[in-house]
Amino acid sequence: MESGGRPSLSQFILLGTSSVVTAFLYSVYRQKAQVAQELKGAKRIHLGEDLKNILSEAPGKCVPYAVIEGAVRSVKETLNSQFVENCKGVIQRLTLQEHKMVWNRTTHLWNDYSKIIHQRTNTVPFDLVPHEDCAGVAVRVLKPLDAVDLGLETVYENFHPSTPSFTDVLGHYLSGERPKGIQETEEMLKVGAPLTGVGELVLDHSCVRLQPPKGPGMQYYLSSQDFDSLLQRQESSVRLWKVLALVFGFAACATLFFLLRKQYLRRRRERRRPEEEFRERAYPEEDRPEEDRPEEDREGPKGACVVCLSNFRSCVFLECGHVCACVQCYRALPEPRRCPICRQEISRVVRLYNS
Repeated sequence: MESGGRPSLSQFILLGTSSVVTAFLYSVYRQKAQVAQELKGAKRIHLGEDLKNILSEAPGKCVPYAVIEGAVRSVKETLNSQFVENCKGVIQRLTLQEHKMVWNRTTHLWNDYSKIIHQRTNTVPFDLVPHEDCAGVAVRVLKPLDAVDLGLETVYENFHPSTPSFTDVLGHYLSGERPKGIQETEEMLKVGAPLTGVGELVLDHSCVRLQPPKGPGMQYYLSSQDFDSLLQRQESSVRLWKVLALVFGFAACATLFFLLRKQYLRRRRERRRPEEEFRERAYPEEDRPEEDRPEEDREGPKGACVVCLSNFRSCVFLECGHVCACVQCYRALPEPRRCPICRQEISRVVRLYNS
């Protein structure tokens, strides 16, 4: 706080920052909660022979948000792995990722840094079929790359370390970047892999399609996990964002309470200031109660003169009987001399001698 009791600029910045962060975290929490609520309310449909009958009886031959579990089967051709033999799939993602160390001029430390320098994704049409043999039952999966959770399996991963020369090392230290190498990764959605699809289920003539949903808060999932695990993961994410929002919200409320309390105390001191000034004018300093006296007066030596606070008390004022001053201060009192304590006129003085 500043000397006048007003909030400082840094405290206003802290309050504003914590409020903005709280609002952002709460917004993310609400979005996550809506997604989890929609996912929890999704209709689970068994991939079997009665699938078409269920969709034909649904309004518009469509289930807006459905859960269906099955195995991956290619429609015509399949994609072959470039590195693993006899590995076939319907989605293939090839990634080249650069890893290097970057010098941080603020912390004076080398930090890990990575970025994707090339990525290519290949897809072929595929269906979801029952795990058990059931002829004629299949769900065509549309726009798989739009899925939030695409259950790809890493089938190949290799790191190619860089081998710099001596001059390269010097150049890296001068530039603040040290390459570590290139990581090559291949991910695939294999044929026959279990897959959980969550989206809009539509019956188009004799073909059943799974496509991205259109409703708010509904996300498209093609996950390698089962539905219960997928729902549990989403609910855990909701709890995490809720805790973060509560923590920053509490920090914002605590900061606001601190500022309001300081403002209240400052206004309270301003209201009491005229009363204190009136008391100082109405009563001499010597007549004040001990708790109203300044700190330096209360901390004076025991038995000191109430006028100079340096010499010891060495005389008695009559007729009031107060022993409160030294002889030098008594002689310096203006005529008519009065007692500094009770303001009664002094008729005579008796010297005190400490033995």
